[in-house]
Amino acid sequence: MTTDWTKLVADLERLLRLRTVPFGMKLFERREDMEAIPRIRRPAAIHALDQVVGQAARLGWTIGITAENLVGAQCRAVVGLGDAKDEKWQSGQHMVGVWFKTPEDARAHQAAMHCVPDGKYQALALSPLASGRLDPPDIALFYATPGAMMYFINGLQWSGYKKFDWGVVGESACADSWGRALKTDQASLSIPCFAERRYGGVLDDEMLMALPPGQLYAAIAGMEALSKNGFRYPFPQYGIQQDVRAGMGVSYPDQRP
Repeated sequence: MTTDWTKLVADLERLLRLRTVPFGMKLFERREDMEAIPRIRRPAAIHALDQVVGQAARLGWTIGITAENLVGAQCRAVVGLGDAKDEKWQSGQHMVGVWFKTPEDARAHQAAMHCVPDGKYQALALSPLASGRLDPPDIALFYATPGAMMYFINGLQWSGYKKFDWGVVGESACADSWGRALKTDQASLSIPCFAERRYGGVLDDEMLMALPPGQLYAAIAGMEALSKNGFRYPFPQYGIQQDVRAGMGVSYPDQRP
C-alpha cells in the first residue's frame, strides 16, 4: 500500500495540535544505503543522538549518522550501532556517582534499557515523515503534550483494545521510546530525560511517542471516531464546581439531570 505521508502528518497535526513535525527513524545494514537518501545531511560535529533527533523534529532536517558521529556508547547502544555487548558499557561505571549511588545501581539501569541488538546495523537515518524519504521508516515518532498523548492513546484503543504497559528507565529515556519501539516493534511512550531536554531541545511539557508507522492509521481512525462523539483535543474545561451531570449527560444519557 502506498502511504500518503503528507496527509498522514496533516491528520496528526490537526487532531493533536502538534508543535513539532512527526519524523521517522530507519536503520541500515550498509552506510552506503543511508548516504544514498536524497538531500541527506551528515553531521559536521560530534552529537548526542538527542541532538540529531531534535534536528529532525525541530528543524525538519533529513540527517544520517554512523557510530563515529555519536558522542558515546550510551547513544550508540540504544540504536544498535555498537557497544551494547561491551562489559564496560554494561557496568554503567560512567554513571556511578553521577546518576546512581552505587555500581550495582548503575549496572541495573543499563540492564533495564531497551537496546537494538548490535552487530547488524551500520547507520541510522532520521527524516520528517512528510518528506517521504524513509519510505517506509522503521518507526514513526512525535512529541506532544500529555493531554495530546492521552488522546492519541485513546485513538489506538478505540478498536482492538489493549492495555499499554510502559516503563520509566530514568536517565537514558531514549531506551523507553525509540530504543523500545525499534527493538519490539510496539508503540512506546516515554517521559524524555534530562539529556533529551538539555541537548535535544525537548520542552518541559512534551512527551515522546515512538511506534510502527502502520499504527498511525489506527490511531487517526480512532481519534476521528472520538471526535464525532464530541471528544476532541485540546480538552475543553468544564469547571470544577459545576453540576457534572449536565456535561456527562451529553455522552451518557443515564447521567442527565
